[in-house]
Amino acid sequence: MQTGPMTAEDAKWLNWLESKFKEIAGADGKIGQEEFQKALGLRKSFFTERFFELFDVDGSGDIKQEGLILGLRMLLKGTHAQKLQFLFDVYDADGSGSIDRDELLNALKACMEESSLSLSAENLEDLTDALFDAADEDKSGTITFEELRNEIEKHPGVIENLTFSVAQWLRPPDKKNDGKSRHRYFTIDYCKNNLRKVIYFLVYWILNAVLFAVAMYQYREYTVWLMFARGGGLCLNFNCAWVLVLMLRKCITFLRMTKLCHVLPFDQHILFHRMTGFAIAFFAVEHTFAHIGNAVAITVDNAANETQAWEVLFTTVLGHGLVEGSAYITGWILMIILIVIVICSLPFVRRSGHFEVFYWTHMLYVPFWILLIIHCDIFWMFIVGPGVIFLLEKVSRSKLIKMVRYGDTYIEGVNLLPSGVTHLVISRPTNFRYRPGDYVFIQIPEIAKFEWHPFTISSAPEMEGHIWLHVRSAGHWTRKLYEYFDKYDVNTAQNADQNTVKRRRGTSNKFVKIEQAYSRQNEVRKSRVSRKSSNTPSKETHKDVNIKCFIDGPYGTGTREVFDTEHAVLIGAGIGVTPMASILQSVWYRFSEKRQTCPNCDHVWYPIDEEEMDMNLKKLDFVWINRDQKSFEWFLTLLNKLEMEQSDHCGPLEKCIQMHMYMTAAQKKTDMKGIGLQIALDLMYEKNKRDLITGLRTKTEPGRPNWNKIFKAIKNENKGKVKVFFCGAPALGKTVKEAAAKFGFAFSKENF
Repeated sequence: MQTGPMTAEDAKWLNWLESKFKEIAGADGKIGQEEFQKALGLRKSFFTERFFELFDVDGSGDIKQEGLILGLRMLLKGTHAQKLQFLFDVYDADGSGSIDRDELLNALKACMEESSLSLSAENLEDLTDALFDAADEDKSGTITFEELRNEIEKHPGVIENLTFSVAQWLRPPDKKNDGKSRHRYFTIDYCKNNLRKVIYFLVYWILNAVLFAVAMYQYREYTVWLMFARGGGLCLNFNCAWVLVLMLRKCITFLRMTKLCHVLPFDQHILFHRMTGFAIAFFAVEHTFAHIGNAVAITVDNAANETQAWEVLFTTVLGHGLVEGSAYITGWILMIILIVIVICSLPFVRRSGHFEVFYWTHMLYVPFWILLIIHCDIFWMFIVGPGVIFLLEKVSRSKLIKMVRYGDTYIEGVNLLPSGVTHLVISRPTNFRYRPGDYVFIQIPEIAKFEWHPFTISSAPEMEGHIWLHVRSAGHWTRKLYEYFDKYDVNTAQNADQNTVKRRRGTSNKFVKIEQAYSRQNEVRKSRVSRKSSNTPSKETHKDVNIKCFIDGPYGTGTREVFDTEHAVLIGAGIGVTPMASILQSVWYRFSEKRQTCPNCDHVWYPIDEEEMDMNLKKLDFVWINRDQKSFEWFLTLLNKLEMEQSDHCGPLEKCIQMHMYMTAAQKKTDMKGIGLQIALDLMYEKNKRDLITGLRTKTEPGRPNWNKIFKAIKNENKGKVKVFFCGAPALGKTVKEAAAKFGFAFSKENF
């Protein structure tokens, strides 16, 4: 086999491969089929068997080190013809030198399984026919090597990158990038792209340094230990008040509507709250150890003093504090409370399905501040202003005030969606006003009487009568919510339907169609399930219910700026699509409101220019990233309606919205486990102009988005200033933010 010349990088790779082979093969020095499947991360037997047979060059039933290196080096360094021959041999299961239709069908079925796709047998037959007819140029009933090559060459870049992902697991880790993520915070580009955040960071720590220095100077005539204790104490006074300011949600929501939203970094208020919390922990530890040192110093160095150090630290002998002598005793209690709050606020608690632990331990802020006022005789001066505002916010957010302001609110409809997502349809008070992307806190006494949880509103503000919430099962409360409605028997609430009908009379006719479509979609899904298995009863996924709930909000996020942006890029990852769904509906409503219809011929037109719309938005790109196929069903009805509006009524709406769908579990066209399926899907899309995965006119792309490619195309459109709005996993948000910064795009990430 002829491959490229051996380089230093190849030698490094070979050393790495030898170590990986020993790790996989074990003591016998051979890799069996089971070990091979596990090592390559293959899910089903087809590719396991075919790859194993081709790597087992001597036919012994085991892969030896020489055979593995030979095969993988061919995939990495081999010629285009060698790579294509390997692919052809994988599909040619019987080794006849040609691929018949049954072999192609089996290969595409295996590709579907590797990509976590669930398509019907009819769809699989159609895909097989599309690819077979396109590749079988001479209509001989089989596909030869030359015919397969000709078909693949129609897709530029595929052959050059083919099979790289198969051997990716064996590439040695790139140690050069280990510190890249940390170093970027100190680059000029990062400072430019995060100017408001950087300025806040500098001002905050400079202010802390000044406070620390001032306190030390005031106590310069005392021991060094006391100087440090007072320095940390003054910083604690400031931070323990400031941490409260950063969570005044109503004030922040109000300030977002002012020009200050362009000056102050409101989007990062949660980040700053966490940073302040860790600053409190740091200064508390420093303050405590400094006081311990001071207690030892004043009792040991002063021979005339009969007081022991332990008496200073654990009794009221010194008489410090607002309540005389309480400073040291309350200090120890404060430290215990702080340790509990900090530990239970760490990511491993909040993101491991134990949100209620975080929630209830955070309620310890009440005794914390009370003890702090008693502990320090000047802390009340720091807390009085923020504390009064906080109390007013708390009163306005209380159940009593909500009842007076909004009346009773009920969950009137539930849709149990794939991947454990609960779609709640909640009665909307007539005076409940919000903006696209806002979020609310919800309490459902049937689930938990005292817990409030935040969720983004996924319906448009223009939709009257109801608001929507889409809740993904990610923790104890959310799982309990899904299980409750899964087991809910509508027959137990006989009057639920009557009450629901009465309240639904005020619902906007434009948007009630979407809600009804969810019910129809669920009925179709149920019928499909019943056809697949007549013996298994289908689960009822749509239910009319009548469950009382309480809502607190709305509260604003960075998405409030979307209609002031000339070119908005909405990126939702998984359930992070909820604020984007609200925005899409709102855009649709605004265009629908301006649409005119001729009474004689039903001709539809928009009698206004884009400049006359009630927004600066000229273009909106919507990117939705999901791992699996089922997740697209969450908002498939909405997206389908949008596409229908765009195609039926060409005009500003068609030019305004462009959608991009990505499924990360699907294997890319350059992957041997996905190439056949992706080419077949492309052929079907060209034929029907509909995506076979979602049924939308927008094609679903496999794998992760190429952000540089997407943002470059957006920049070339020159529709005006671009801002990226993101909601999803923090790691992906960091990647998107870095890519957006390269093109000079503004970036906003939803935090609450």
